Amino acid sequence: MENQLPLMIGFVVMSLSSLALYVYGDKRREFRHHTQFHAMVPFIAATAYLAMWLGTGVIEGVGEATLYLPRYADWATTTPILLTGLILTGLHEHPRHSTYILPAIVLDVLMIATGLLASLATSEFVKWVWYAWSCAAFAGVLYILWVPVRRIGENLGGGIERVYRGNLAFLTVVWLIYPVAYLVGPEGTRLLSNTASLWLILALDITAKVIYGFVATKRFKQLPVSEDRAAITV
Repeated sequence: MENQLPLMIGFVVMSLSSLALYVYGDKRREFRHHTQFHAMVPFIAATAYLAMWLGTGVIEGVGEATLYLPRYADWATTTPILLTGLILTGLHEHPRHSTYILPAIVLDVLMIATGLLASLATSEFVKWVWYAWSCAAFAGVLYILWVPVRRIGENLGGGIERVYRGNLAFLTVVWLIYPVAYLVGPEGTRLLSNTASLWLILALDITAKVIYGFVATKRFKQLPVSEDRAAITV
């Protein structure tokens, strides 16, 4: 029962937040797709939490840990959506720079897939090899966001560039905690119990998917109409 509670809370919070983000989101044509992105992310997460609560895709006895496959399916779907919205913001929606989206998503999915391989590994050596490779892919994602995309945004300037910097800093800080959570969790060094790890991941998921969604939406809504149109048509 103690393991079921955070999963049920995750399902309820994510479900309600999906609806709330859609209602609260910016409905202006230029940023309507960001509202859709932010509403979809917790809905997908709610599906994963429901599956885990029902025991679907939950594998016990993988080493000393319980493996939650829906969690990885969630991350492999929601983080590309978040990355797409973030990079589009950094590039001021300019299609000629959109080539940065594909490599970021490929590295992101590779990061999650190798994280799953690390969780499945029965050899400690193999586990940490896959963990290191997952971190390397994550470093590639951060490089794309912080170097070429940020440089383009700075050159374009304007209020939307400040939105990107704020959103980027928020997500970077939260995302950096995920590999630490793995490291100290039952899949890693086992400093945290399975229940404690569930609560920690729930807190991170709510922060990255729900709180970030509201913060990012608020930043978009503070942009004046004249400025957001100029940012996209420059």
